[in-house]
Amino acid sequence: MYIGSTDSRGLMHCLWEIIDNAVDEALEGHCKQIDVTLHPDHSVSVADNGRGIPVDTVSSVGLSGVEVVFTKLHAGGKFGGGSYGSAGGLHGVGASVVNALSARLDVQVDRGGKTYQMCFRRGEPGRFDDSKGRTPNSDFVPFTEASELEIVGKAKRGTSGTRVRFWADFQIFPSSEGFDWDALLERARQTAFLVPGLTIKVRDERTEEAKEEVLRFDGGVEDFVEFLAPDAAVTDTMRIQGSGTYDEVVQRLDETGHLQPVEIERTCEVDIAMRWGVGYDTHTRAFVNIIATPKGGTHIQGFEQALVKHIRAVAEKNPRKYKITAKDGRIEKEDILAGMTAVVTVRFPEPQFEGQTKEVLGTAQIRQVVNKVVSDYLKNRFKSTKREQKQTNDAWMEKIVGEMKARVSARMHKEISRRKNALETSSLPAKLADCRGNDVESSELFIVEGDSALGTAKFARSSEYQALFPIRGKILNVQKKSTADMLSNAECSAIIQIIGAGSGRTFDLSQARYGKVVLMTDADVDGAHIRTLLLTLFFRYMRPLVEAGRLYAAVPPLHRIELPKQGRRPAELIYTYSEEELHQKLRQLRKAGRKFKEPIQRYKGLGEMDADQLAETTMDPAHRTLRRITLEDEAAVLEAERIFELLMGTEVAPRRDFIVEGADRLSREQIDA
Repeated sequence: MYIGSTDSRGLMHCLWEIIDNAVDEALEGHCKQIDVTLHPDHSVSVADNGRGIPVDTVSSVGLSGVEVVFTKLHAGGKFGGGSYGSAGGLHGVGASVVNALSARLDVQVDRGGKTYQMCFRRGEPGRFDDSKGRTPNSDFVPFTEASELEIVGKAKRGTSGTRVRFWADFQIFPSSEGFDWDALLERARQTAFLVPGLTIKVRDERTEEAKEEVLRFDGGVEDFVEFLAPDAAVTDTMRIQGSGTYDEVVQRLDETGHLQPVEIERTCEVDIAMRWGVGYDTHTRAFVNIIATPKGGTHIQGFEQALVKHIRAVAEKNPRKYKITAKDGRIEKEDILAGMTAVVTVRFPEPQFEGQTKEVLGTAQIRQVVNKVVSDYLKNRFKSTKREQKQTNDAWMEKIVGEMKARVSARMHKEISRRKNALETSSLPAKLADCRGNDVESSELFIVEGDSALGTAKFARSSEYQALFPIRGKILNVQKKSTADMLSNAECSAIIQIIGAGSGRTFDLSQARYGKVVLMTDADVDGAHIRTLLLTLFFRYMRPLVEAGRLYAAVPPLHRIELPKQGRRPAELIYTYSEEELHQKLRQLRKAGRKFKEPIQRYKGLGEMDADQLAETTMDPAHRTLRRITLEDEAAVLEAERIFELLMGTEVAPRRDFIVEGADRLSREQIDA
């Protein structure tokens, strides 16, 4: 119930509880460094330089503060208005739960110039005989009459802190489960972002070469958003900070020892960073007292309500400015959240969660506090007269309106069936030469450059499974334009309609009408540019098609070598696909004594070929060569983002530098002008 499961997730949750206790000290400004070490003997240790757990005797129970924290429920300083104004942790049961689930747990506290120690076995305090080594299987003698907090050394003057080391109980956790280094590193990085100025050192000593990472970020959630954002920015990173108060009724003990309801005023601090990028995926991280709430809760509800309310108000006030028509309908939440990366954090005492593992915040009053803080920020931002901020606001609104138009357009496109019959083809673009077959997997759509290539390709194709669609030269560069501009472009909208799977975040790969999409452009500079523009469209708005490996580039030949009939040898045609291949083939022919017609034909475009030549070299699966466009992993996606932004983005200076740097590697003869 308290840790969620007894597999690796539950084991890591135990570690989070101990780390969170140290982070609580950092939140109050008493701790600057936390060290987490995974040891080879299946144990883990967490050390901090905070104030140290209190070692004095707690009069109400007659036990030391250390023993109370690790054996009694609801005993932490975060309860009853004690040491912490806001804290994470499992409702004050975290340390005691970890202790109960550990075969052994050792606590050392530096405080007042002394080092104190207490050891536990499955939650019971006592002494271990470590003469043969420090293990959970060492001989153990529990305390019987009274517990004792031992003094095991001296601490340097002015030094304080707590060190906890525990071995998970294999009677509860499977021995095959271990601590996850990647999960630890991610959580440590997350915490370092959320507590600016805190240094967290994580170390894994379980391998021959120990791994170590030191994490510290002074920019807080603003740095966190920049780290999380997967795409190029449309807006700057907005930082929203504020606080609000609310009343809450709690139960308190009166002088007679009875619980009485008392109304108290709480303060909630809000810290949010957000930005919008060119993509359409939403990345939101939510935290309460630096504890992640992956399923949201009232703080996220307040944040989203404020966004929706104010963005709608701005759009409804300026329909002509943002080109919003009656048929576009109303901006929805999904339009606003598309492309957003946000980190939402709140801090307040005694949060209420839905469930012990704290995945959903349940404190109802927080919704209104967050809503007001975000609303005040948005009001001021859209009233701003600063030129840069007004430009960013316009780009932001255009992004959202574009997403709305994309959603409306996608809904319309989805109404078109996957394969049209003879009566329905009129709803598709007139220039589409569709195929007759109904088998999506074997069908192919060739996007060809110009009507001249279309005419030849019609005779070269196999009409049973090969469809053709011509485009008029260079299409829109969608990297520089908004979604609304893309959808209003005839070529782009036609391609999306023909493929039939929608665009952007509404793209549904299962609805694609063709198994392969082949970009068939001329083998010259203009052809390469058109292919790049098409790739930008597919990468930006139909990425799942690329990730599935269903996008291809045709490879038409550059040269044709005609060999006349020579003796018994019949006439022959040889195609080459690069200058290097041409010269190599000519050397071979000369060496073999074969004659060939000169000059060698150099194809400048697909329209120069007759149907038989185009079929044999570029369209017939038995002879053609296709380049598959793929995105193998996340690194490939990030690199593609960088390349597209460099080659096709709005920033001219990086592109100019790229061209200048590569100029010396290009000879004049290679320029196909």
